[in-house]
Amino acid sequence: MRFTMNKQIRIAILDLYEGAENQGMRCIREIINQWGETNNFDVLVDEFNVRQKLETPDLSYDIFISTGGPGSPLESEGSDWDNNYFKWFDAVEKWNNDFANTNKKYAFLICHSFQLVCRHFNIGKVCKRNSTSFGVFPIHMLQDGKDEIIFDGLNDPFYSVDSRDYQVIEPNHNCIREMGAKILSIEKNRPHVPYERAVMSIRFNDYVIGTQFHPEADAVGMSMYLQRADKKKNVIENHGEAKWKSMLEQLQDPDKIMFTYNHILPNFLNQAVGELIEY
Repeated sequence: MRFTMNKQIRIAILDLYEGAENQGMRCIREIINQWGETNNFDVLVDEFNVRQKLETPDLSYDIFISTGGPGSPLESEGSDWDNNYFKWFDAVEKWNNDFANTNKKYAFLICHSFQLVCRHFNIGKVCKRNSTSFGVFPIHMLQDGKDEIIFDGLNDPFYSVDSRDYQVIEPNHNCIREMGAKILSIEKNRPHVPYERAVMSIRFNDYVIGTQFHPEADAVGMSMYLQRADKKKNVIENHGEAKWKSMLEQLQDPDKIMFTYNHILPNFLNQAVGELIEY
């Protein structure tokens, strides 16, 4: 999809990594840069250190992408940065709910950010997993996911990098229905394991969407990351050598990680900028 427009697109990245080493920020920057160059857009990107510097963007931005990050999405409740984050989030919601504001603000929430907002809305039970989820996994669409614009072009299931110690389970369907939200996908079916499957993505409303997996992860970066001596040792010690080898093999499959990388966030950006053009 290509667009023609003269308007500068202002994108804010809310960095929740708290200074921890990560691949997420690099991947998000690269997706935005590639998307902007492909469509010949004038894109301005600013980054905000949410947890260390209590930074959040104002509402002059058109699009927000809020990242994953380390630690518990439960223990931060009531902290300065958590309160500040939800002042920003509630301001976005208030803006979008005002019919006088025709230029709506679009937000994409990744992993930790997704869990925080699920906690905020009481979408479901946010809790620690029995064990860390780390690897390349299938994501299964529900019916609403099959009609979802950000999944356009993906197969069912599609594959993504999953890296988390926490999860959202036991969805509060009454709350979801009242909000007009939709569960889009769930984690892989594991009938041999007596645990409920996690909710993997939700459209909270027309303008805000989130995923518990990492759609920004790219194959090259992940492969280099996994082959670093310290990371290889860590993965093998925690998950076994078979898991490490399996991840490297799956990263080479063009229909898995890179297919997701090339679709979900670009689809989201296309949707958001399409609304900007109409405005």
